[in-house]
Amino acid sequence: MAAYTARRGSPWWQLETPLYLLIGALAVCSVTAAIAAPADKLSALTAIFGVAAIIAGLMVAGARDGLSVSAGFIVVALAAVFLGARSAMAIAILAELSSALTLRTRVPLVILNLPAAVLPAIVAALASHAIAPAASHSIRFYVAVAVAAAIVTTLSFIIFATLRRAFLPELDQFGPRAFVEHLPSTVLTVCVVVAGAGMTVKLGTAGSAFALSAVFAFAYMAHLLAQSRNRAEQYVSLSWGVLAGLMRSLDIRDERAARHAAAVARFSGDMAGAVGMSEADQELAHTAGLLHDIGHFALSDRVAERGRALTDDDWDAIQQHPELGADMLKDLGMYGPVAAIVLAHHERIDGRGYPNGLVAEEIPEIAKIISVAEAYDTLTASDTYRTRMSSFEALRELRRVSGTQLDGRYVEVLAGLLSGEGVEYRHADTADFDTELAMERRISEARTG
Repeated sequence: MAAYTARRGSPWWQLETPLYLLIGALAVCSVTAAIAAPADKLSALTAIFGVAAIIAGLMVAGARDGLSVSAGFIVVALAAVFLGARSAMAIAILAELSSALTLRTRVPLVILNLPAAVLPAIVAALASHAIAPAASHSIRFYVAVAVAAAIVTTLSFIIFATLRRAFLPELDQFGPRAFVEHLPSTVLTVCVVVAGAGMTVKLGTAGSAFALSAVFAFAYMAHLLAQSRNRAEQYVSLSWGVLAGLMRSLDIRDERAARHAAAVARFSGDMAGAVGMSEADQELAHTAGLLHDIGHFALSDRVAERGRALTDDDWDAIQQHPELGADMLKDLGMYGPVAAIVLAHHERIDGRGYPNGLVAEEIPEIAKIISVAEAYDTLTASDTYRTRMSSFEALRELRRVSGTQLDGRYVEVLAGLLSGEGVEYRHADTADFDTELAMERRISEARTG
């Protein structure tokens, strides 16, 4: 279990005294406002919205202790407009508790979340009834509905984010940027509430039930999408964990492996950006650079051993590592294009490379980039097998083999990059595999699809 802490270092289950006082004050304000509000008229809509709130909570999509998304906002907004403050408050509590049950939210966090559910419901009801006391087809009424929906969604987020930031900073992920990112969904929620209100006015309880059933259909699809994203996140985490583990194991056998992979990844991604490739191709170049030598893991220890002459059989085995690496990446289902690039990163422009003897136009462009980056790092790194060259000497050597072994265009691209950088960049002795791996970023990208 994660040891979440509050601002002053208390365990997650020990909320600070100020938080209890704040929650108590908000509860008093909520109850007072609800009591002072006009009495609600119980009707069939009350039962419909109550059941809908529970269903919305059970179909919630989101993280256990984070921001969740459900149709509860829509139900609460409609309850605020058609029923009143007291019923809206009760329905908000129903939606929040059923969501907490579904996500298995910790009790202290449920307590922390309740103000963000209850207060907006009461304020929305009071505001909508002040603008348009009775339901009708007037513009004034629909303005009141839109205001109520905006209050429920926006005020809820503000209270939720503020309380998290003030009392549980370790769980705080909800700043202004998060609000902006969710703004399109907020606008869509307002539109749905207005449409649902129109159907309710026109068709009565049947229209409301139909509108909510359509909302729940979309909510269920959102729930399935969230599950799919979670599976994708888990898959990416597992796959990259396996790949990273293989690279670290390879680094134990050959101490330069992880640093070299990080350096080639950095140079390759920067070169791809310098020639104007898309962000997706830049990421592809970076990833392929990071994994280009993973096939060495399948080679025998004797091949990786330093200080000994390699036999013809050893060289034959070494020349198999692009195929071995490509096969490993294909089997893991990771980045199909990366496997093709890894397979071709030792091909030569003149067709004398391996494993397939491809010529210039047959070699993937990113594979040509990785060939240049790998050759440069091998020549300039302090942990290489050969005498270390200066950046100037290495570029001179790369230019010498341009047009035969390497693509001259990318040699000059690298030269242009290096001209504006310091020694630390030109000699990537401190390149770090974990930094270039950026596991959290990759998982986050899988989460966002």
